[in-house]
Amino acid sequence: MAEVSVATHHVMQANKSKDTKPELVVRHELRVRGLSGYRLHWKKAAGRPDICYPGRKVAVFVQGCYWHRCPYCALPLPKSNVDFWERKFARNRARDERDQRLLVEDGWTVAVVWECHLKQGRRERTMDDLERVIRTAGDPARRGGRLVEVGASAPWRLRMVRERFARSRR
Repeated sequence: MAEVSVATHHVMQANKSKDTKPELVVRHELRVRGLSGYRLHWKKAAGRPDICYPGRKVAVFVQGCYWHRCPYCALPLPKSNVDFWERKFARNRARDERDQRLLVEDGWTVAVVWECHLKQGRRERTMDDLERVIRTAGDPARRGGRLVEVGASAPWRLRMVRERFARSRR
C-alpha cells in the first residue's frame, strides 16, 4: 500500500473541515433569509452535518467538490500516488452515502449543497432551493426522510437520489 509523503500528510492535515468558505457562504445566506437557529456540526445527528435544524429534522451537508468528488465538476485525480487517492476518495464517498442514508432512514430531510453550486452565477438559485427545502421540511405532506441535491437541475437531482439509494441497498 503506497502511503503519502510527509509533506502531503501535512498539507492534508491543514485542510479545514469546519468553517470552510462554502459553508460560511451558506450560513450567511441562511441568516439573511431569516433561517437562523441552526446547530453547527451537531453531534447527535449521523455524520455531524455542517448545518442542522433538529426541530425540523433537516441536515445540510456543504460538500467541497474536490474532496467529495462532485458529479458535476468531473475533477481529475492527482497524477501521483493514484491508488492512494482513489481509495481516499472512495472512502469519503462511502462515508457521505452512509451518513446520508442513516439520516434519511431516521426521517430526516438531507440537503446536499455542492461548492460549485455556490458560485456567483448559481448561488441565488441554489439558496432559493435550500430555503424551500428547509421551510417545507415540517410540512405533513413531506413526512419521512428524503435526500435532495440542492441547486441541481431536476433530472440530475432525481437520478442522483435513485443511484445513491440503489447503491446503499445492495
